[in-house]
Amino acid sequence: MSLIIVESPSKAKTIGKYLGSKYKVVASFGHIRDFPAKSGSVDPDKDFAMTYEIIAKSEKYVSKLVQVANKETKEIYLATDPDREGEAIAWHIVEVLKEKNAINNNIVINRMVFNEITKNAILASVKNPRNINMDLVYAQQARRALDYLVGFTLSPLLWRKLPGSKSAGRVQSVALRLICDRESEIEKFITQEYWDIEAKLQNVEGEEFSAYLKCYSGNKLEKFDIKNEEDANRLSAEIRQRSYSVSSVEKKHTKRNPYPPFITSSLQQEASTKLGFSAKSTMLIAQKLYEGVDIGGEIIGLITYMRTDGVYISDEAVEHIRSVISSMFGKEYLPESPRKYVKKIKNAQEAHEAIRPTNITITPDSLVSYLTQEQLKLYDLIWKRTVASQMNSAVLDQVIVELSSLDGIVILRAVGSSLSFDGFYKVYGHDDDSKNSMLPLLNENDHCPLNDVIPNQHFTSPPARYSEASLVKKMEEIGIGRPSTYASIISVLQDRQYVVLNQKRFFPTERGRVVNIFLVNFF
Repeated sequence: MSLIIVESPSKAKTIGKYLGSKYKVVASFGHIRDFPAKSGSVDPDKDFAMTYEIIAKSEKYVSKLVQVANKETKEIYLATDPDREGEAIAWHIVEVLKEKNAINNNIVINRMVFNEITKNAILASVKNPRNINMDLVYAQQARRALDYLVGFTLSPLLWRKLPGSKSAGRVQSVALRLICDRESEIEKFITQEYWDIEAKLQNVEGEEFSAYLKCYSGNKLEKFDIKNEEDANRLSAEIRQRSYSVSSVEKKHTKRNPYPPFITSSLQQEASTKLGFSAKSTMLIAQKLYEGVDIGGEIIGLITYMRTDGVYISDEAVEHIRSVISSMFGKEYLPESPRKYVKKIKNAQEAHEAIRPTNITITPDSLVSYLTQEQLKLYDLIWKRTVASQMNSAVLDQVIVELSSLDGIVILRAVGSSLSFDGFYKVYGHDDDSKNSMLPLLNENDHCPLNDVIPNQHFTSPPARYSEASLVKKMEEIGIGRPSTYASIISVLQDRQYVVLNQKRFFPTERGRVVNIFLVNFF
C-alpha cells in the first residue's frame, strides 16, 4: 500500500477519489510540530538550535499517521501545499514518523507537488515525485525562528510594562505601526482651500459642455493658485466679460492594458474592494475552491493554489484561455501573441502559477447550482480576471480642446474621452474614474457662446485610513509578510484589540497606540 499525506481532510477526499484503492490518503490537519512556548526553543548561542514539540491539538492526528504508516506501507507520498510552509510540514511529518519508529529505511519517501487539484495534475505528480527541498524547509525555519525570537522577547516585556497588551511580533508590529502612523498623519493634517472655475459653453449645434480655466494673462494656473472665494469671483468676472472660440483640438488614442492574473495579495485587495470580503474570508473561500467542490457528484478542484506571488500562467492554460476568448468574444479580442507577465514583488517566493481556474471552460454561469453565493462571487472574479489578462487592450479616444478669448487673456480647457474598443473591459469591466464624459463635436475656430461661469470650492483631504485592501497593498510594497500571512496578521491585530474596523477602515485603539509608541521608542 502507498500512503499519501496531505494537510486537510477535504483535500484528502478529493485526491483519494482520483487515485483509487491502491493509495491510502490521510490528513495531518496542518502543522503537527512547533516551538514550545518557553524560553530556549530557539537558542542563538548554539547556532540557533531549534527544539520542537508536537502541538497538543495534533496529538490524535499524529497517532493516526503512525498507525497508518505501520500497516505495510511501502511508499509515502507527502502531498502538502507547494510552498515553504507545505515543505516544512512534509519534513516535520517524516521526522515525527522516524521518532515514533513508524517508518524505516525500506520505506520510500516521496514529495509530490501540484499546483491544482485535478485528476491529471495529481496523476502527473505521483509519477514524477521529488525529494523534500531542504532549502525551502530552512527558509521556513528561519522565518519561524525570527518570529519566535521577536515575539517571545517582546511579548513578555509588553506584558510587564504595559498591562493589558497582548503581544508583539515581527510582522504584526510593523502592520500596527502603519495604521498608527496613518492616524497621526490624519491628526496633523491641515486642510487647504482651493478653487477651480468651470465655464459652461455650447458648440455651434447648441450642445452644452464644460471647460475649466487653465491660463490667465499668460500665466498657467496650477491646482492651488486660486486660493479663496475673492480670487475665484474676480477671475469668474473676467471670464464672463469675454467671448470664446476653439483655438486647438488635440485627438489621441490611449490604451488601457489588462491587469495581470491574480496573486494572493491582489486577490485579497480586489475581493475586498469589489465584493466586500475580508482577507480572511477570501482565503477560506479560495481554499475550498482549490481543495474541491462537489459538481454534480464529482469533486473538482476549481482553482489553482491560492497562496502565490507568481503571475505567470502555464503555456497549456494560456492556449485554453485564448481558445475561450476567440469562441466567446471573437478574434478581435485576442492579441496576436499570448501576454506574458513578470512579477515585481519584493521577496518573491518560488515560481508558482498565478491564481486561475483549473479549467477555463467551466464558466461561472455553469456553477450557479453548485456553489454558495460567496464561492460563486469569488470564482467569477478569478475567472474574469484570468480571461481578461489574455485579451486585447481597451482603446479610448481622448479629445483635448482649448478655447481662447478674443484678446488671448483667458484660456479654457475641456477634456473628454470615449471608448473606441472595449477590449478586456468586455469581461472585466472598468472603474468609474476611467469614464470621462464625451465632448460634443468641436472644430478649430468654432465660436462657443458662454452660458454660465461657476466657481467651485474644494478642500484638500487627509490621507485615507487603511482599508484591508490598501493595508495588504502597502505591506506587499514594503516587503512585509508573505501572501500566506496577510490575512492572519490582520486578524491578530483585531483579536488583540489593537485596531478596530469601522466602515471598512482601520482605526488604532488606545491600546494599539500605546503599544506602538512603546515599540517605536524602545526598539
